[in-house]
Amino acid sequence: MIGNTDVISSVGRRALTSYHQTMYRAGNVVVAAAGNLKHDELVSRLERLQRKEQKTSAKGPKVRAPLVRPPQPSVRFQRKRTEQYHVCIGAPGIARSDRRRFTASLLDALLGGSASSRLFQEIREKRGMAYSVYTFASQYTDTGLIGFYVGTRAENVADCLEIANEQIAEVANGKLRKGELERAKENLKGRILLSMESTSNRMSRLGKSLISDTELLSIDRIAAEVDAVQPDAVAELAGVLLAPEKLSASGIGPSEERFREAVRRIKPELPARAAA
Repeated sequence: MIGNTDVISSVGRRALTSYHQTMYRAGNVVVAAAGNLKHDELVSRLERLQRKEQKTSAKGPKVRAPLVRPPQPSVRFQRKRTEQYHVCIGAPGIARSDRRRFTASLLDALLGGSASSRLFQEIREKRGMAYSVYTFASQYTDTGLIGFYVGTRAENVADCLEIANEQIAEVANGKLRKGELERAKENLKGRILLSMESTSNRMSRLGKSLISDTELLSIDRIAAEVDAVQPDAVAELAGVLLAPEKLSASGIGPSEERFREAVRRIKPELPARAAA
């Protein structure tokens, strides 16, 4: 969703045209393709289009400057008459070129990336407190994102956040369970291998490598990097990325006060930094 009726209606034709002409230009575009195609023919067609573009305009500017400083932790809440509260707790992650990206992916898999992950087991399976709970991790050219989401009823919001915080703290303190990291490794390698059966995923993988200017690793190399991650590396990264002082919170639900009270369970001072 890109906005409600009032927001979308406020965007005029001139603003839309100006944005399109500024951003959708050769200097900003990366073309990635996969599937039943002929590489040389595709390149030839793209080169013809590029020459045509260069005759009519200069290269477009970069969409944004690299991120120099991560944003300060904050709180955002949207009041809405919903049956459940939807809450995200997150923090800046690491860049796509960071060597620790394999460790970050395993941390994501271990905490909330599958039905056997900690948050899923502790919050949904053992206690039945939430239908949906998972972690997320993304890596970009110069920064990243890591965090977790939970959708639950009003009476369970605070307990869910407290349980998630406890599980993160356990991992950060090196208290990994027997076979836990090995299962996360096999799960991650399996998901990567299965994703390669999708033509669109192969295309996206090529595009991301070009956009972020990172090496395109073979599947065998990726598997070796995943297998090489040690338990202490996962614990250290959990402590660095998900430290309480780095966390931000966002939520949707009927009562802002209930949301803020739940957030106080994991970081008492966070709700004081409210953002509109």
